[in-house]
Amino acid sequence: MSDTPIISSSGPSFLATQTAKLSKAVGDAKNSFATALNRAEVTIGVKPKAGFTSGPTYQATTLAGQTQAAVNNTINAAKSALHIK
Repeated sequence: MSDTPIISSSGPSFLATQTAKLSKAVGDAKNSFATALNRAEVTIGVKPKAGFTSGPTYQATTLAGQTQAAVNNTINAAKSALHIK
C-alpha cells in the first residue's frame, strides 16, 4: 500500500511529459512537411528559390516565370512583326 502515493504523484508528471513530447513531435512534423513542400515547389519550379516574384531571376528559375517570359516574348514578337507599339 505504500506504492499508491508514489504512483499518484508521478501520474500527472508522466502525463505532462508525454504531452510535451507529443507537442514537440507535432511541431517537428509540421516543420518537416513545410520544408519538404518548399523543396518540392522549388525543385518543380513552381516557387522561386530566392524569393523573387518577378524579373530575370524569377523567369530563369521558375516554371511560372519561364512560361511568362515565353508568352511575353511571343507577344512582343507579334507586336514587332505588326509594327504595334
